[in-house]
Amino acid sequence: MKIALIGYGKMGKAIDAIATAKGHEVILRIDADSQHLLEKEQLGQADVAIEFTTPETAYHNVLKCFEAKVPVVCGTTGWLEKLPAIKELCSKYQGGFLHATNFSIGVNIFFEVNKKLADLMAAQPQYNVWMEEIHHTQKKDAPSGTAITLAEQLLGAVTRKTNWVNASSEQPETLSIISKRIDPAPGTHTITYTSAIDDITITHTAHSREGFAAGAVTAAEWLTGRQGVFSMRDVLNL
Repeated sequence: MKIALIGYGKMGKAIDAIATAKGHEVILRIDADSQHLLEKEQLGQADVAIEFTTPETAYHNVLKCFEAKVPVVCGTTGWLEKLPAIKELCSKYQGGFLHATNFSIGVNIFFEVNKKLADLMAAQPQYNVWMEEIHHTQKKDAPSGTAITLAEQLLGAVTRKTNWVNASSEQPETLSIISKRIDPAPGTHTITYTSAIDDITITHTAHSREGFAAGAVTAAEWLTGRQGVFSMRDVLNL
């Protein structure tokens, strides 16, 4: 594939290394100093774009991909309120769009485990549930997109919880998400069900960015040539 990388920070560089090692060609590396490369003439030469930038710029970047008729894999989090509009634009432009809060294969399996455990615990009101997530200090959003996905899955099954907050809460209907920023942690998510008798805990710990980057490249390979709105569940057939 010919790949356009939109966002060339630590994640973009990790994706570059993995994509190149797999035989793909990165033809554009777009950062804050090379925004002019987002125009149709340059961007349109790519088979697929992979976007990891900021919540403030993701919408604009994805729209530019649609205009250039380039399918786009987007891993930026913190802009969920604009996703419905992007999905409508994807249909309008007959584009391809794949968004994930986390591209790690392990995390996406963890999502499925989380849903299954939440289903089992829904009928066990003696257990309170809370969440902790740890990332490096450069992480721009809190809670993480992965934590929000996990929280939404929990709220969908454990109906005694009706909302989440990014803080410790004593309210029985509120799911607490505790966010910690500690270097060099690439990402740890822990969900704990606690009762007077025992605790049940599930944890996913990332050891490096490599899993996220490899998953993003796999998603780009899968998306190339497809139209529509997709997720990692489609890529992994979960």
